[in-house]
Amino acid sequence: MKIFTGAQIHELDKYTIEHEPVNSIDLMERAAKAITRSITGTWSSDVPVVVFAGPGNNGGDALAVSRMLAERGYSVNVYLFNINGSLSEDCAANKERINACKSIKAFTEVTNEFDPPKLDSGMLVVDGLFGSGLNKPLAGGFASLVKYINQSAATVVSIDVPSGLMTEDNTYNVRANIIRADVTLTLQQKKLSFLFAENQNNIGELRILNIGLSPEGMDALPTRYHVIEKGDLQPRLLRRGDFAHKGEMGNALIIAGSYGMAGAAVLATKACLRCGVGKVTVCTPRRNNDIIQVSVPEAVMCLDGDDKCFSEAVEASGFDALAIGPGLGQDESTAIAMITQIRRTQAPIVIDADGLNILSNHRAWLQQLPKGIIMTPHPKEFERLAGNRFTDSYERLDNARDMAEHLQAYILLKGHNSALCMPDGNIVFNTTGNAGMATAGSGDVLTGIITGLLARGYKQSDACMLGMYLHGLAGDLAAEEIGMECLVASDIVKYLPQAFKKMER
Repeated sequence: MKIFTGAQIHELDKYTIEHEPVNSIDLMERAAKAITRSITGTWSSDVPVVVFAGPGNNGGDALAVSRMLAERGYSVNVYLFNINGSLSEDCAANKERINACKSIKAFTEVTNEFDPPKLDSGMLVVDGLFGSGLNKPLAGGFASLVKYINQSAATVVSIDVPSGLMTEDNTYNVRANIIRADVTLTLQQKKLSFLFAENQNNIGELRILNIGLSPEGMDALPTRYHVIEKGDLQPRLLRRGDFAHKGEMGNALIIAGSYGMAGAAVLATKACLRCGVGKVTVCTPRRNNDIIQVSVPEAVMCLDGDDKCFSEAVEASGFDALAIGPGLGQDESTAIAMITQIRRTQAPIVIDADGLNILSNHRAWLQQLPKGIIMTPHPKEFERLAGNRFTDSYERLDNARDMAEHLQAYILLKGHNSALCMPDGNIVFNTTGNAGMATAGSGDVLTGIITGLLARGYKQSDACMLGMYLHGLAGDLAAEEIGMECLVASDIVKYLPQAFKKMER
């Protein structure tokens, strides 16, 4: 599924109007009907409604919704803000329809001073001040109104976008001047800013309403942002032939686990094996031998000469994929061995955890990484890697995309909506996963999954997309059965077979 910018959403509206064809006022009516259905399906007509409408098309939507609610027996008090004496054409048309509607309790057009109504806990506020066209922070009277609404006890429903929130970049926005909605009724599809953690308190419950924008227009409109879904991935699944043998199913090498961190190697190896790979070799310090032999009897051991850390690169010519980093430690001898290993390895490589921290301490080595390398940082790991602290998720994502393009790498920023930044500048967001997966070892499992898929024969982009989707799906299946509070990383491995089965169906 594509994610469009605010400017592209405007283009898509125009395309639908021209090619359906449909009048813009009728498209607004269609959107208002969808919004009204969602509101009436949740709140009964005995709930008083106060509507705040802005001068643009978001305000036009709000006015049309006001009329429809009033016609259904709701007590609706409407405020239209026309401070500059300039309404959009469709907003002006809906103002005339409001004036002609006998069912509206009260309609006030605000042109100068504004005495706000009392907003109580039993009331519903419909926020239609500003939508996807907003391109600067709210200030002045509108900022004061937003703060007044946020301080009230009323329930707030925002139309399309909470007023004050921009659809993409909120790096320099004023957080206090953004509506904190209880429910956001967004039109047609998610907005990019909805995928970022810091905006969730403003969005509340998100409902996506289909308003029938042109499918042809959406297909034709290019975008660098996509959300990956099950249907996108199913055609990419590799099938196992009836006469397959382990030599054809791939050979993975995992370099992980300093002394005391053998668990990271165990989790990555178990996850790797669950992804269909024919053989997995684990390179780890000698003291981890017994733990891994007992925990993962299917693994082949390659013991480092050092008792406690990875200290010497190994011959990698016979491997189809390499993972390096989980629980590895950051000893200087380990760092030298890691960069040597990367230089000597021709197979696809996944770097995670301490592998990324080592690169952060030797940032000049980033230029030595092979094209197509995969890095899987969480936000703090990426900030260390980039040598910078970021104001918000958009700024971090933008920098990750720049780095992926510059290094010709795949950078998978882990989080609730994990984002895969591609070498070509495209970004793919994941839709699976839950808060229970915020647990130690979860990233090691993801590393193992992606490495197993690479060794199995998937190209880097498919291994990353399928890997993050399966990782989240396994976590969702685990949470369904045991709950999020009790979920640990090994549960994600346990539910990987069910995730694969669900994908295949």
